[in-house]
Amino acid sequence: MTVSESAPAAVSASKKILDVGCGQNKYPGAIGIDSNPRTQADVIHDLGNVPYPFRENEFDQIICRHVIEHVPDVMAFITELHRIVKPGGRIKIVTPHYTNPDWPTDPTHRNHLNSYSFTCFMPDRTPFPFYTAAELKPIRTYVTLANLWRALGLEFITNLDQRWPSLRFTRKFWEFYLSNIFRGKELHFEFEVVKPTSANET
Repeated sequence: MTVSESAPAAVSASKKILDVGCGQNKYPGAIGIDSNPRTQADVIHDLGNVPYPFRENEFDQIICRHVIEHVPDVMAFITELHRIVKPGGRIKIVTPHYTNPDWPTDPTHRNHLNSYSFTCFMPDRTPFPFYTAAELKPIRTYVTLANLWRALGLEFITNLDQRWPSLRFTRKFWEFYLSNIFRGKELHFEFEVVKPTSANET
């Protein structure tokens, strides 16, 4: 692991942001962490190896674009992101939907994900409350579809719950019955980090 001395200079004065798996397109003003030294990363670290070299509650926001499908342990990865984000901070994730036809073209992909892959971090929704104590509050879950289905308006229908939460069944119907025909492309998640009151006071 190598930590660049220039890392603090990449931090926004108003909000401390971490770009996890930043690659060659690091988010402006963020600290970048990546396992590949040929990237724009400020911190070189194996993303499958936790803990990361950051303090608890260090970041206001984490951005994670097309990374989580590569990590060896999704639960450990999300739990570690939860640890280093401040209470009330945000985690933003972009990843392929498991029906994306391009998913198998990258042999480094490990994890198949859908709209409900992170419900185990939501105590009021999960059937598996014993998996983790880390808690996330969903702010946004949006799925993009392959271009043909988007042009036909099916992407809009699938995401109706973003405008009207009572229409959550539209996404569930698509995931359960239609996604292998009207294939997904990308999943966009935004979560608020929830921590116990004692953590909020530190």
